[in-house]
Amino acid sequence: MTTSPTAGLSRLDKLLPLWIILAMVLGVVLGRFVPGIAVFLNSLSIGTTSIPIAIGLLWMMYPVLAKVKYEEMGRLRGEKRMFGISLVLNWLIGPALMFGLAWLFLANFPEYRMGIILVGLARCIAMVLIWNFLAGGDSESCAVLVAINSIMQILLYSFEAWFYISFLSALIDPSSATVVQVSLIDIAVSVVIFLGIPLVGGIITRSVLLKRRGPEWYDTKFAPRLGPIALIGLLYTIVMMFSLKGDTIVELPFDVLMISLPLFSYFVIMFVIAFGISYLMKFSYEKNVTISFTAASNNFELAIAVAIGVFGIGSGQALAAVVGPLIEVPVLVGLVYVAMYLGRRLYGHTRGQMIDS
Repeated sequence: MTTSPTAGLSRLDKLLPLWIILAMVLGVVLGRFVPGIAVFLNSLSIGTTSIPIAIGLLWMMYPVLAKVKYEEMGRLRGEKRMFGISLVLNWLIGPALMFGLAWLFLANFPEYRMGIILVGLARCIAMVLIWNFLAGGDSESCAVLVAINSIMQILLYSFEAWFYISFLSALIDPSSATVVQVSLIDIAVSVVIFLGIPLVGGIITRSVLLKRRGPEWYDTKFAPRLGPIALIGLLYTIVMMFSLKGDTIVELPFDVLMISLPLFSYFVIMFVIAFGISYLMKFSYEKNVTISFTAASNNFELAIAVAIGVFGIGSGQALAAVVGPLIEVPVLVGLVYVAMYLGRRLYGHTRGQMIDS
C-alpha cells in the first residue's frame, strides 16, 4: 500500500502549502492595491538591508537555531565526507549550473542574466534552516554547513562574481563583459545579521534554559513551542517580500515569468543532483536532506544587496535578484514534500519534522 507523503503530519503541516499561497497572494494584493506600501517598506532600510525582511528572517531562524543541540556537535568532527560533498555542490556545481541556465534562458537579456548569476553565487545561510527543519533533516549538521558556507561566502563570492560575470561571460560574448566589484564588508554584514544574530540567540537560549530546567523540559516542553513561531516568521517574510514587488509582478508578468524559468530549473535540478549523489553515497535520510537543501537554497538577501549596490535599485539585475526568493520559496516548500516522499520510498523514513512538535 502506498503511503501519502503527508501521512502522519499534523493538520498545520499538511496545510503549509496553503498558508504559503495565501501569504504570497496577500503580499501581491498589498503591494498592488495599498497605496505607497512598497515605498514605505523600502524606506525602512539601512543601506541595502530591508529591515522588514530582516526582521522576518531573524524571526523564523531563531526558533530553528534554538532547537539545535550544540552540545552534541562534537560528533560531527568525523563527517568530513559530508562537508566535502556539500562544498563541491555549493561552490562548484551550483554556481556553474546557474551560469549555464542563465545563458540558456536569458542569453539575450544580459541584465536579468547577471542578476540570477548573482543569486546562484550566494549560497544560503538563512532559509535553508527552515526547509531542513520542515523536511526532518539533521539540524546540527545544517548549522555547521551554514557556518561553513558563511565563511566560504566571504572568501569566494567576490572572486566567483568576477569569474562568471566578467571573465567567463566575456569568453562567450565579448560585448557582455561587466566589471562587478563586491565589497567584502557587505558580505560580512549579511553573514553577521542573518546568521550571527539568530545563532547567538539560539546558543544563549539553549545554554541558559538547559542549566535552569534541564534537557528533558527543554526538548519536550519548550522546543515544541518554537515550531509555530518559525512558521509565522516564514509567512510574515513571504508577505513582506511579495508586498515589495506586488506592482512588478502585476505590471511585468512576462519578465517575471522569463526570469523564473532558469530559477525554477535551478532549484529543482540542484536538489535532484544533491539528493541523488547523497543517496548513492549512502548518507542517512537526515543528512541527505541537509546536504540537498543546503545545495538548492540561496542567500537572496546578499544577492539583492550586491545587485542594488553595483547596478542600482532600478536595474534589471536587481529585479532578477528580487524575483529569486519569490520563486525559491514556493519551489523549496514543494521540495520539502518531495524529500519526505523520497524518504518514505528510498529510506523507509516515517515522516518529516512537524512544525508544531
